[in-house]
Order: sequence, then C-alpha cells, then structure tokens
Amino acid sequence: MGTNNQTWMREFILLGLSSDWDTQVSLFVLLLVMYLVTVLGNFLIVLLIRLDSRLHTPMYFFLTNLSFVDVSYATSIVPQMLAHLLAAHKAIPFVSCAAQLFFSLGLGGIEFVLLAVMAYDRYVAVCDPLRYSVIMHGGLCTRLAITSWVSGSLNSLIHTAITFQLPMCTNKYIDHISCEILAVVRLACVDTSSNEIAIMVSSIVLLMTPFCLVLLSYIQIISTILKIQSTEGRKKAFHTCASHLTVVVLCYGMAIFTYIQPRSSPSVLQEKLISLFYAVLTPMLNPMIYSVRNKEVKGAWQKLLGQLSGITSKLAT
Repeated sequence: MGTNNQTWMREFILLGLSSDWDTQVSLFVLLLVMYLVTVLGNFLIVLLIRLDSRLHTPMYFFLTNLSFVDVSYATSIVPQMLAHLLAAHKAIPFVSCAAQLFFSLGLGGIEFVLLAVMAYDRYVAVCDPLRYSVIMHGGLCTRLAITSWVSGSLNSLIHTAITFQLPMCTNKYIDHISCEILAVVRLACVDTSSNEIAIMVSSIVLLMTPFCLVLLSYIQIISTILKIQSTEGRKKAFHTCASHLTVVVLCYGMAIFTYIQPRSSPSVLQEKLISLFYAVLTPMLNPMIYSVRNKEVKGAWQKLLGQLSGITSKLAT
C-alpha cells in the first residue's frame, strides 16, 4: 500500500472546466487577457502609490498589500490553468499541487483578514478623524499587515500538511481547475470528517470573524455618517469608504453566498466558478474599483499623466 501511494502521489490530473478543445482555446485567450490586465493594473496602482506622496497614508499602505496579494493569488492559479488548457496531459506534480494549495489558500485568508484591517482603518478615518494619524501610526499599520500575512500563511500551512497526509489510494483525478482544498480532500479513501471540521473552523476564523469585524465597522461608520448635518459632508465621508465597501461586497459576498448555506453544500461546478472568480475576476477588478471610485487615486493619475505629457512635449521640442 505504501509503495502504491508513493507511485500515485507523483502527480494529479486536473479535470478543469471543459474537455472541448474550442472551449479550451477560447478560455485560454480570455483568461490570458484578464491575467495580463490583472498584473498590469495592480502594478500600476502600486507604482502610483509609490510615486505620489499624497498617497503615502495607511489606507494606501494596506491597498499596496492588497494589490500584492491579488497578483500573487492570480499567479498561483492562472498560469497553471493556461498551461493545462492547451495541454493534452493535464497533470500537476504532487509537490506543485501542494504548493498551489498552500499559496492559494494562504493568500485567500490573508485577503479576508486584510479587508477587515482596511475596514478598521476606514472606521477610524470617519469616526475619529482628529486622532486618525495618532491611532493609525506606522507601527500599528505594520503590525496589522504582518498579522494578516502570518494568520493566513499559518492557517494554510496547517491545512496543507494535514490534507496531503491523507491516503489517496488510486484516485488521482481532481475535478477542479486547481488544487483546491475541498477537491483534494475528496480524493481520500478514508473518513475525512476531521479535515472537514478543521476546514469549517478555519472558515469561521478567517472568513466569518473578519466579516463580522467589517460589519461592525460599517455599522459604526454609517451611524456616524448619518449624524453629519451637511449633505456635502455626508458625501465626502461616504466616498472615503466607497471603494473598500465595493471590494468587501465582492469578496465576502460571493464566499458567504456560496459556502455558508444552511441545507446544502456548493456543487463542484459552483466551486470551480467561485475559484475562477477569486483567481481572475476579483484581482482584475480591485485596481479598477480603487481607480474609478476614489477621487485621490483619480487625482494622482491625472497629475502623473500631466507630468508624463509635459516630459513628452519637452522631448518632442
């Protein structure tokens, strides 16, 4: 049995979204374009924050972290998907599968915690603006960012270790687009109730707990905004949170709608589509949301483009 397990564990076969060649080619082109837009968009956001001193604030420090998480998450899944869409043999080595599960699960957890941290930042900015710079000092921001990275990584390390210790017998076909934890656990030929309990507990800790903190923060924020007398003041206060709130709805809303269901668990197709949503769509949309819905970022873009236009004009003359 030990020898057979070692032979099987050398690779898995990912079944992906479709076995139709034309569909795979179309998906390859679409996902490649979306991945390139994701990398470029997040790179430009980080570059803009670095170049414009007006954006050297806690909010944009956390946004830089979020952009890095988004690009890393997409990179942990999409290149493998692209390779498999054009490959006849859709195999992934055991070590690569374990690494993919570790990074995708870890980065997903980091993002959920980071969004809760960003909600706290917005809470302080709106509810206690006079003490904002005192409360959200550099040391606290660094510690909050480190907490996000450590909590997500530690959770992922534990799950990756216990998942790949399960005996898989002869089943090597993963009915998913990547080495997602639920899909890998299903391959086990033993009782996996302890793994499922561990997954549920970590979902509560890294999904529902941050979500509750975000909810509490926005209850306080909305309460404070409603107390502002002037319409202009309410608008200004709301605009400071609009981009983050949109991203929160996208990330938490989809996860909770799919996984927190009272009487049913998500189907395999739902799991594939949700993974695709988080791997491709969310990382691509986040920099667009922060660019379109944020006056400071739009102002920074206009300033940068104006400077580049001036430089170009001088070089032309």
